[in-house]
Amino acid sequence: MRFLYFDCFAGISGDMTISSLLSHGVDVDKFKGELSKLPLSGYDLVFGSSTKNGITANTFKVNYDDYHHHHRTMKDIENIINQSSLNENVKEMSLKIFRNLADAEGKVHGMSPEEVHFHEVGAVDSIIDIVGTSVLINMIAPDKIIFSKLPIGSGFVNSQHGVIPVPAPATAELLKGIPVYDNGISGELVTPTGAAIAKTIADEFGTIPEAKIDSIGYGAGFKDFEIPNVLRTMVGTIDVKKK
Repeated sequence: MRFLYFDCFAGISGDMTISSLLSHGVDVDKFKGELSKLPLSGYDLVFGSSTKNGITANTFKVNYDDYHHHHRTMKDIENIINQSSLNENVKEMSLKIFRNLADAEGKVHGMSPEEVHFHEVGAVDSIIDIVGTSVLINMIAPDKIIFSKLPIGSGFVNSQHGVIPVPAPATAELLKGIPVYDNGISGELVTPTGAAIAKTIADEFGTIPEAKIDSIGYGAGFKDFEIPNVLRTMVGTIDVKKK
């Protein structure tokens, strides 16, 4: 059985997810071709690398025109995804991630999911992060997705609504039912997008199973902490005969 393991010792965000998953033999041109199926314009994808505490990791960033950085409702996002020529599995996963975000944001702000304006989450970069993650999961095609427990960080972070605590309220809402812990790092380690990805795609949370590891990916965040700010993913096979 083919598995994908997310080792989130430094947390998870959308761009870290994409840059880590790109390490597993993915055809980058094919990946870019899939994203071009979205009816979006005014952005460029930037692929690079970075070194965190001696670990070389991929980086991924979306550059976009300020004109295209505007608020979107859940309906707007549904229309963008549904009007694309992406395959149905990618559309379904992307919409599930966004719906989980809308539910969490709506609960925090006291409104229905349909009324939520996504601010940063609805911007072009976050749409690319979420749809890109779904594209890569579809390309890697694991039979099971397992996440480690998530470190939530501490302190405060700036938002559209002012200074808010870490984890951000929407992130905390999304983390319900997910095993979390404090790894002693001050800062936002799990973003709302990262939490929504974990909540939506994880089949289970726990330690890596007895398995053969075939490939390992590292995706770097753009902040520096005492620990390497990278997301490590592993793809391998589990001998189901032993289970």
